[in-house]
Amino acid sequence: MDKNTRIVFMGTPDFAVPCLERLISLGCSVVGVFTQPDKPKGRGYKLTPPPVKELALSAGIPVFQPEKMRDGTACAMLRELAPELIVVVAYGKILPKEILDIPRLGCINIHGSLLPKYRGAAPIQWSVINGERVTGVTSMKLDEGMDTGDMLLKLETEISPDETAGELFERLAELGADCLEQTLGLFDGGIPEGVKQDEALATYAPMLKKEDGAVDFTLPAQRLHDLIRGTSPWPAAYTTLDGARLKLLGSRVTDGEGMPGELLDGKKLILACGEGALLITEVQPDGGKRMGAEDFLRGKRLEKGKIFGNSVL
Repeated sequence: MDKNTRIVFMGTPDFAVPCLERLISLGCSVVGVFTQPDKPKGRGYKLTPPPVKELALSAGIPVFQPEKMRDGTACAMLRELAPELIVVVAYGKILPKEILDIPRLGCINIHGSLLPKYRGAAPIQWSVINGERVTGVTSMKLDEGMDTGDMLLKLETEISPDETAGELFERLAELGADCLEQTLGLFDGGIPEGVKQDEALATYAPMLKKEDGAVDFTLPAQRLHDLIRGTSPWPAAYTTLDGARLKLLGSRVTDGEGMPGELLDGKKLILACGEGALLITEVQPDGGKRMGAEDFLRGKRLEKGKIFGNSVL
């Protein structure tokens, strides 16, 4: 793609940062960056800019943060910028047709899954929770649906057995930048043709809720290990102990039998599951700090046979 092609970048979280960094390092003409409005964070609820905004400002790129995409404000901003291509990476808003129609080369998106699997807001987390062994990133042409556009390029990678969603997030963010660079090369011969998605193979990955981290010890140990990995770092898997919530932050599948949630060892936090057992390696008590599971056991002085998960919160 000609480096003089006018590009507007739309993205918000850390996942989008490597893609914007790649456009900058390639010398592309990024004429504006659209990102979500600053949000209050921390105990003081201080307004905090999105990671993409911080990068754009440091690179001297104009930043736009419209509250809505359908009231005409964003459309007017874009017409003023006159982009020839819009690149969208984890922006967090669906673009209406009036915006999609502005750039002559169209709008492309980098998505953190192998489409049409895992459309939606949390593809990386759900791929780990569901025990997938292969994932990747997909570039596609944007249409008015949610991740339903024609696909341009896919790059695959294996998911390691103990890899967390947070670790995979970082790898796919970098892979996304590679995918974007290769996708831009497809425009050297004009606007590339895409491949339609097979709707019969489509699955969805909705935004995670805190309740999605609830551990059901009647399930197989492998399923729960995947849940703990997939909800790390947020919202974190959790169980209950004596009526209080306990986050389970690290685990390994091991051998063992007993009642679901039963403590099988007095010195190691090994909990029986519907099939096999989980060796919990790291926990965080409600209102406390994260700690090694063995340190937690020593402090609690729990005996074998104790049942975890016997309360509903």
